[in-house]
Amino acid sequence: MVNVYLMPGMAANPSIFKNIKLPEENFNQHLLEWFVPAKNMTLDEYAKEMCTKIKETNVVLIGVSFGGILVQEMAKHIKVKKVIIISSVKTKYELPKRMRLAKYTKAYKLLPTGLVTNMEVLAKYAFGETVTKRLELYEEYLSVNDKYYIDWSLEQIIEWNQEKYSPDLVHIHGDNDPVFPIKHIKDCIIVPKGTHIMVINRFKWFNEHLPQIILE
Repeated sequence: MVNVYLMPGMAANPSIFKNIKLPEENFNQHLLEWFVPAKNMTLDEYAKEMCTKIKETNVVLIGVSFGGILVQEMAKHIKVKKVIIISSVKTKYELPKRMRLAKYTKAYKLLPTGLVTNMEVLAKYAFGETVTKRLELYEEYLSVNDKYYIDWSLEQIIEWNQEKYSPDLVHIHGDNDPVFPIKHIKDCIIVPKGTHIMVINRFKWFNEHLPQIILE
């Protein structure tokens, strides 16, 4: 039996995985969720803390977006069978230019994150989409709207310094992702017409392909 831990993206809760169904005869699915970091907590410290929630050895870690960055950091502290990232990045070089530029200008510190209680602003940060038609949908999926957590998350993404990634890492990416555009992404499994939230709206693709990707 393979234990699979699923980590949602920034500000999202585990319900983004509610339609992901791995065959129960082969897989145990476990859901991880964000907590508000302690003051001045590093990403490495956060990853270590998240690792304490994993009870088995040799697990599969699957992370979406910022959750994909986090599971890569977690894998530096525990023995894993496989790491799979979705709609995410493997190194700082895959971040879009605006984010790489923000690292040097520190412009992200000026972002109006105090507005994140506004669901439209939060969805823009988390999913890269405006939400007029799907506000109820996003209210279900986005629940972590603590200002310190959002500020901390944006800083960790922009300041992430990873230059090399494990050759065993599996990266699944949509060719229509507005947050991390495919033109910056190397070595990935491409999901046609996949957006940044394809784990929600293309769940059938994942149910069809994930079991084989995990086991191969």
